[in-house]
Amino acid sequence: MDPWLIWLIAAAVLAVAEIFTLTAALGMLSAAALVTAVCAATGLPLPFQFLVFAVVAAITLLFVRPLAVRHVLRPQAVRFGIDALVGRAAYVVSEVSGLDGRVRIDGEEWTARAYDETLVIPPGRTVDVIEISGTTAFVYPRD
Repeated sequence: MDPWLIWLIAAAVLAVAEIFTLTAALGMLSAAALVTAVCAATGLPLPFQFLVFAVVAAITLLFVRPLAVRHVLRPQAVRFGIDALVGRAAYVVSEVSGLDGRVRIDGEEWTARAYDETLVIPPGRTVDVIEISGTTAFVYPRD
């Protein structure tokens, strides 16, 4: 069996294994095996094939893999739904206490409670939305 075909099979096996592990390490080794298969197909001697595999694997594992992992683990950039309302300012429509109240967030009225149950926030004040649970906004007055 030709060496280039062995490297190509190794690249395919490593690529399939990467699909199951999702670590990006086996994918980089698969890429190194693919590059080595191309070099082997040009007639490169076996010791140099191993050298090419080692160099390409080291470069991809040290430089490309961290970029790929950072890209995958990047936090979600845009918040949607009620998560987007947390941290926003709200206007108190009716007195907010630890039990009940109403606030206006971006033109919509929400039931509200004071985040600190001992506070009573009068109408007309501006508050920050700290948390939303169901249809209730937990708010805290701005200083």
